[in-house]
Amino acid sequence: MEKHPVKVWETGYVTHNVKQFKVEKPAGYTFVSGQATDVSINKPGLEDELRPFTFTSVNTDDHLEFTIKIYKGHNGVTEKLADINAGDELIVHEVFGAIAYHQPGLFIAGGAGITPFISILRQLKIDGKLAGNKLLFANYTPADIILKDELTASLGENFINVIKVPDGKTIDKTMLSAYAGKFANYYVCGPDKFTTDMIDTLKGLGVPKEDIIYEQ
Repeated sequence: MEKHPVKVWETGYVTHNVKQFKVEKPAGYTFVSGQATDVSINKPGLEDELRPFTFTSVNTDDHLEFTIKIYKGHNGVTEKLADINAGDELIVHEVFGAIAYHQPGLFIAGGAGITPFISILRQLKIDGKLAGNKLLFANYTPADIILKDELTASLGENFINVIKVPDGKTIDKTMLSAYAGKFANYYVCGPDKFTTDMIDTLKGLGVPKEDIIYEQ
């Protein structure tokens, strides 16, 4: 198994509970936007506690970036990552993942499920190919929206926030019915139940399974 210790260059919170990490990029290390790797903390006893995280940088960057939701109170890896800062080390491993951009489409994200789409949308912006793509982004409150300003600047009116509190909105069959059949691909990422519900709803609206891109 590949293991690459990498120095943390910079960290900072992008929401109240989402922390961004910029780390050095190993020589020859490549990925496709949408992919992920297992990450661990390079400290005694933590090296083998691996968790999967998506790259939010693009492959041509001189660094790797991860944008990670911190879950407090579980003594888990993300809670330990809250204490990691510039100068510390992480370990990155092999690249994997089934989410990749194919054709213009509807991106459907729930919470931290936006992370693979951040890299994809950044790459599309670099390539001048954002046209024809739309993002539905579901969050519990406005304070939970990850990189709202960047996504707004990139997508404009094609960035649609769906807020549970106080708006009372969720991404449901009624909302998706307005988009079914209008895109070449449908990209879905979020918590397991969210992903399953979105896929089932899209298929129920007549979207072919092969047109739905998600982590399998």
